[in-house]
Parts: sequence; C-alpha cells; structure tokens
Amino acid sequence: MTVQMRPRVKYVIGPDGSPLTIADLPPANTRRWVIRRKAEVVAAVRGGLLSLEEACERYALSVDEFLNWQAAIDKHGLAGLRTTWIQHYREG
Repeated sequence: MTVQMRPRVKYVIGPDGSPLTIADLPPANTRRWVIRRKAEVVAAVRGGLLSLEEACERYALSVDEFLNWQAAIDKHGLAGLRTTWIQHYREG
C-alpha cells in the first residue's frame, strides 16, 4: 500500500494578510501564546504549511487545545483567542 503525501506549500496567508512561511512561525519553544501567534499556527495548519500532528508536536500542544483555538477563531474571530475573554465567549 502506498501512502500519498500532500505536497507541502511554501507559504500561506497569515492572519494579518501577509505571506507566512515556516521561518515566520513562532519558535518551537514558545511559552507565551499571544493572539497573533495562535492565529499564525492555526493559519499554517489550515493552509497546509504544517499538519495538525506537526503543529501539536512542534509546540507541545494537545489536539484539543489546537482545535479550541480553531473553533474560537471560527466563532468569534481573533478576539476569541483572548484568554481573558474565554469565559465570556464560552457562555454565549
């Protein structure tokens, strides 16, 4: 059985509308997750720059944590990634 690999893209459009490459992503040892960094990782996965598994391994994230970031963006835009607003958005 042959496993088909998707060709990796060279860049995706980041959350601010500019091109985002692997080199532009947050460092693998990132500990402080600000809105922009979370949004960049979500954009990279959605655009095919990284797979979900690669992103979770690179940033020591659980799949649930990543999926929560993605859902927050889908439901509330970038503001949904604010940690201080999590309770507000979860109630609604």
